[in-house]
Amino acid sequence: MWNRAKFIFPIVMIALCFAASPGLAQQGPPQSPRAEHALPKAGDPWWKHAVIYEIYPRSFQDSNGDGVGDINGITSRLDYLRDLGIDAIWISPMYPSPLVDFGYDVSDYTAIDPLYGTLADFDRLVSEGKKRNIRVIMDFVPNHTSDQHPWFKESRSSRTNPKRDWYVWRDGKAPGEPPNNWQSWFGHSAWQLDPGTNQYYYHHFYTEQPDLNWRNPEVRKAMYDALRFWFKRGAAGFRLDAVSRLFEDPHLHDDPILPGKNAYGDPNILHKYTDNLPEVHQVLREMRRVADEFPGDPVLISEADEPNIIELTKMYGQKNDEIQLPMDFQIADVNKLSAPDFRKLLNEIDRNRAGGQPHYFFSNHDQPRQWDRYGDGVHNDQIAKLMAALLLTTRATPLMYYGEEIGMRTTDPVRQEDVQDPIGKIGWPQEKGRDGERTPMQWDASKGAGFTTAERPWLPVPPSSAEYNVQAELQDPGSILSFYKSLLALRRSAPALRDGKYLPLDQDNQYVLSFLRKTPGNGDSILVVLNLSAEPRTVRFALDVQGVKESSARPLIAVPKIGPESTVLTHFTVPAFGVFIGSVH
Repeated sequence: MWNRAKFIFPIVMIALCFAASPGLAQQGPPQSPRAEHALPKAGDPWWKHAVIYEIYPRSFQDSNGDGVGDINGITSRLDYLRDLGIDAIWISPMYPSPLVDFGYDVSDYTAIDPLYGTLADFDRLVSEGKKRNIRVIMDFVPNHTSDQHPWFKESRSSRTNPKRDWYVWRDGKAPGEPPNNWQSWFGHSAWQLDPGTNQYYYHHFYTEQPDLNWRNPEVRKAMYDALRFWFKRGAAGFRLDAVSRLFEDPHLHDDPILPGKNAYGDPNILHKYTDNLPEVHQVLREMRRVADEFPGDPVLISEADEPNIIELTKMYGQKNDEIQLPMDFQIADVNKLSAPDFRKLLNEIDRNRAGGQPHYFFSNHDQPRQWDRYGDGVHNDQIAKLMAALLLTTRATPLMYYGEEIGMRTTDPVRQEDVQDPIGKIGWPQEKGRDGERTPMQWDASKGAGFTTAERPWLPVPPSSAEYNVQAELQDPGSILSFYKSLLALRRSAPALRDGKYLPLDQDNQYVLSFLRKTPGNGDSILVVLNLSAEPRTVRFALDVQGVKESSARPLIAVPKIGPESTVLTHFTVPAFGVFIGSVH
C-alpha cells in the first residue's frame, strides 16, 4: 500500500553497563558487535522482543553485478545485521512479477523471481539466518495479483471460466460507464473494461493489479496454501500488504464524495465501501489459524493505515486471534517533533483494549525517510539519534528500515529518465514517486557504494554515500551507526527495556518526552528523557511514586554528553535534541 508523507552534535558513547559508580560511565566505543542476543522472558514469543529490519531487496546488496539487489546479496550481509543487533528481516516481495509496482503485482505466489535468485537461494538465506538467530519474514500481497497471473488470465478468458469469480467482475452501469464511482488509489476509476468479455474488473491499485474476490472460498484456500508453502520453507511470518482493502461492498454503493479534487484531478471520495469492511477480520482470523499450524511462533504483521488507535486495536482481534503486530501508522506519521503528539499516541496504544503488542516504525519503502521528515535541516544527525531512541526504548516491537541506521536520506531522481516508480513517471515533476526512499544501501564510499559493481545500478547511488556509509561510520564512535549499535546492545542487555512497563512522566511538558521503563519487583528501571526541541530544557522528576528511591540517574547513553550535575532528578537538564537513557533504582 502506498502512504507517502513528505535529520551535529558530537556523540559520547557511554559504556553499556550498570557500573557501581553513580557518576558517568567511561566514554568508549560500542560493545562487542558479536554480543549474544538477550534471552526473552520465559513464555514470551520471540517477536515480542525482536527488532525487525525491512529490506527492499532491489536495493540492499547486488551479488552478481547486474545493478539489482538479490537474495544472495542479503545472505552475504547477515553478519552485518547480526552485529547490528537485528533479530528478523522483513523482505519486500521477491515473487515473479512484471514489476509494474516492483513486486506488489505478483504473478506467482510460490516462486522466486529469477531477478532475485532461486528457491535454493531462499532456502540458504533461511538456513544462514538461523545460524545467526535472524528470522526471515516474507511480504504477502493478498488483495490483488498481477494481470499476468495465470489465475487472472483464466478469469478474463470468458464469463464461464471456472476462475471467473476469483476476481471482482461487474457489468457497467450503462454503455461506457463503470459500475459505480469507486476510485483507484492511483487515480481515476477503479474499474477497467475488459473488451473480450465486455465486463469491468475492479482494481483498488494499478489497472494491472486486479483485486481478488475474497468472498470466494477457493480464493481463500489457494492463498492460505501459498502461506503454508513458505512456512514449510522456514519463513518466520508475513507482513500482509494492504489487508484492509480485501473486501468491497457487494451492493456497489457509491462512495461518498468529499470537497475538492485529488492530485489526479478526480473528486475526493471517502473509501467507505472499499476499505476496512468487517469481513476483513474473519480472513485475518483464518490466516492466524494457518500460522498457528506451524511451530516457532510465526508472526503476522499487518499494513493497515488505520485512522485512529481504536481502529488499529481491532486488528489484534477480540481474542488476540488475528494480527500480532499491526503496523502503527499513527506513530509513523506524526512527522514533526512534538512531545504532546507522541505522548498521546504512545499512551493510547500502550493501553489498547486488546492488550496487544505495539509495533512502531518511522520509515519504509513507501515513505520519505525519517532523516528528512523529522530533521530541521541543521541538526538532522542528532535528530536521527533522537528518533532512534524513541523507536528503540518504548514498549514496542520496533521496525527499522534499511539504511536508517546510517542516516540515509530521501534522494529523489533529478532527471525524469532516472525515474523507476510508475507514480513518478505519471506525476513528474510535481510527484517524483517513491524512488527517493529506495536508493541503494550505502556500504562504503566507492562509486557503487559497495552495493554493486555494475556501471549503472537500478537507481542512482546518492551523493550522501561519500560521507554516510557503513564503512566510515563503523570507524566513528560519534556516528549514527555507532549510536544505533550501542542502543540496540543496551536494549538487549537491560531487562527494563526488554520487559519493563511503559510509565509516562511529566505529561504536561510541551518539549520533553520522558518515560520510565520499570521492571516488576525491585530491579533497575530505565529513565528515558528525549528533548524534542532546539533549546536545552530543564525538567523535574518525582519518581518516588513509582517506587524509585534514588535522587539521580546513572547515565547509560547520553548524547550530547551531560555531566553528573545535570542528572539530579529534581533539576534535570537535557541539551537541545538530546537523548538521555539512565538507570534508576
